[in-house]
Amino acid sequence: MESPPLPKLEIGASSEEAELCVLLMHGLGADGHDFADVATLLSKAAQPRKWRFVLPHAPKMEVTINMGMRMPAWYDIIDLDHPRSVNWDTVAASARHIEVLLEAEHAKKVVLAGFSQGAAIALHVGLRRPSEIAGILMMSGYLLESDEHPCPKKSAEFPIGIMHGSDDEVIPFSAAEGTVAALEGSGFSPTLKVYPGMAHSVCEEEIGDVLAWLEQVSSRTLA
Repeated sequence: MESPPLPKLEIGASSEEAELCVLLMHGLGADGHDFADVATLLSKAAQPRKWRFVLPHAPKMEVTINMGMRMPAWYDIIDLDHPRSVNWDTVAASARHIEVLLEAEHAKKVVLAGFSQGAAIALHVGLRRPSEIAGILMMSGYLLESDEHPCPKKSAEFPIGIMHGSDDEVIPFSAAEGTVAALEGSGFSPTLKVYPGMAHSVCEEEIGDVLAWLEQVSSRTLA
């Protein structure tokens, strides 16, 4: 039996009128409200362009690294090494949820974006649905990979923006560098922006860079 669609916040333009839609996934233990203020700011800054932000709430599940506590999560994390050891069944389940959201959008350009765990699942889905997205934006995230789940080879041209704090205590900057190396090894051309002194968070400069990155995607001609 199919799971019901994820509950979500919708900010900015309607699905029917949107020129650009950003599916924005939150981090572990949070929900869509975590980036509601940022989405509101960005949608207003984009006017008169019609940008839409969809902020889904992850399903609740037991998370091994948090002593099995149930919380909103895109997947179960087994340990904190890099590459992360994860329960791939839970990755697949959340990927299907995001694919349903992706297929429901009418905008010509859809970006998959996220913070932390949300960035990881955005990248995971986007790399496997290249013909359906206009870009991937990662804030403080990392590539989900294992011997059985390697980084897919490039099959379409789209931008991948990676933004990360130099002093991230949760997902070290080395994880961002490793993500870039793996993507480049698969034929992609990601961009990496580092924020000196920033921990596992976002800052005003980064939000400005997100706006600029989305503006570039919005004006980019689709292949």
